[in-house]
Amino acid sequence: MLEEILDIRNVQRAFRRVTANKGASGIDGMQTDELRDYLNINWQTLRSCILSGDYRPSAVRKVEIPKNGGGNRMLGIPTVIDRLIQQSIFQWLSPKYEGDFSSNSYGFRPGRNAHQAVLKAQEYLNSGYTWVVELDLDKFFDRVNHDKLMYLLSGKIKDKRTLKLIRLYLSTGIMEDGLVSPRTEGMPQGSPFSPLLSNIILHELDTKLEERGHHFVRYADDCVSIRPTRLDKAWFDC
Repeated sequence: MLEEILDIRNVQRAFRRVTANKGASGIDGMQTDELRDYLNINWQTLRSCILSGDYRPSAVRKVEIPKNGGGNRMLGIPTVIDRLIQQSIFQWLSPKYEGDFSSNSYGFRPGRNAHQAVLKAQEYLNSGYTWVVELDLDKFFDRVNHDKLMYLLSGKIKDKRTLKLIRLYLSTGIMEDGLVSPRTEGMPQGSPFSPLLSNIILHELDTKLEERGHHFVRYADDCVSIRPTRLDKAWFDC
């Protein structure tokens, strides 16, 4: 599996996406326009290091941006090299899960967007479902349980080297003011595959809501359930 992730065609596709997205540098200061020259010289060594299990991701650079509703949102900016590797993992992993995801999930999925989520919610309202319950999973990205997520991933990923690499990215520390803080839970927003990992772990929530017959729309960690009657307390047992 790891060989497929590091296949040159997959990596070249990831390279095009990472360089097109541009974005800020990580802790090493490398810019996206420097990545091509780096890979031309170092790709075979980097690939061998990853395959052997010796590669260690760099810490992410902590950045805080203001949230619309007040407060700050913490982002973790990986190095350009780690963004390339994560993007390669994402491209390989996404098709294996996309077919499993709920049709009520709209966030960070190919061919789906926030506008479609709003239209679906409007469709429910026009059908007579007039009671709206908004769910906001407080600090979801900061509290993701690594063991739980790795257990879910192991259901489809049988290559232990790939699982180890993903685990390394989850546990990579966060650098702020020159100091690196270890991480035992959560996954900073800002990495190429954190949106996919969030959908994988929140798929269980979607399944529970569907089993109970709820009409809902979820976009990442924001969700609304739209009902024909008032909410009863039993709904919170999910």
